Amino acid sequence: MSSSSYRRREHSRARRILGQNLLIDPTAVHDVMDAARIEPGDLVYEVGAGRGRLTTELLRRRARVVAYEIDPGLAAALPGAPGLTVRTGDFLLAEPPREPFGVVGNIPYALTSAVVDWCLRARTLRRATLLTQWEYARKRTGDYGRWSKLTVLTWPDITWELAGRIPRTAFRPIPRVDGGILTLRRRAVPLVRPDLLPRYQALVECGFTGVGGSLQASLGRRYGNRRAASVCRAMRINPDVPVGEVWPEQWLTLFRLLGAGR
Repeated sequence: MSSSSYRRREHSRARRILGQNLLIDPTAVHDVMDAARIEPGDLVYEVGAGRGRLTTELLRRRARVVAYEIDPGLAAALPGAPGLTVRTGDFLLAEPPREPFGVVGNIPYALTSAVVDWCLRARTLRRATLLTQWEYARKRTGDYGRWSKLTVLTWPDITWELAGRIPRTAFRPIPRVDGGILTLRRRAVPLVRPDLLPRYQALVECGFTGVGGSLQASLGRRYGNRRAASVCRAMRINPDVPVGEVWPEQWLTLFRLLGAGR
């Protein structure tokens, strides 16, 4: 086997291990870009640039792009263009810039949680548009009628939106499932004051313990059964409702009525 064939084989193997499938469909590329709402001059960090399908479109929309691609061969093949900086390395080790920026990427499925956590920690991030597995995007955005703890914990600062579905045939190699366009947007004004956020998060953590089998039962252990029952009744929350069926907006009301923010 030639050295070039070996490199291609190893590259394909690494992509499979990470669960990354390269986006090839032009319509899908435009759908991701439309969800990203890129304006000329925006600073954008791209996760896993691959062969540059999203990179090219970002440049066409006159963004300032910092493209991360861990594969040296693919990184070297990205288009040289004004406004593009290519970094051959692990995006997860990157330091967020000091100025407001966005993130766009067709991310390896195995690294989805790690990339999302990176975005949530980046205080200067304004918007992230991530192509994830369809099921993950639905889970985080309440599309099943249930809300995840991570979404509720971060809701005062971050909006989670499902911005579209990408068919699996838009990728190569073709994965087993469709992709989902997940957008995270940092609110200009948080819904909970920063100094009160730890108390809000303590309320959410308490509710998601699952002790007693319902939200009311879990809250009763921390705030008192009578108080928890009174607040849930005022909000017309069924005593037996599973915690995942409580909307993020209802959590904010619970926080105020329970006096957790005082």
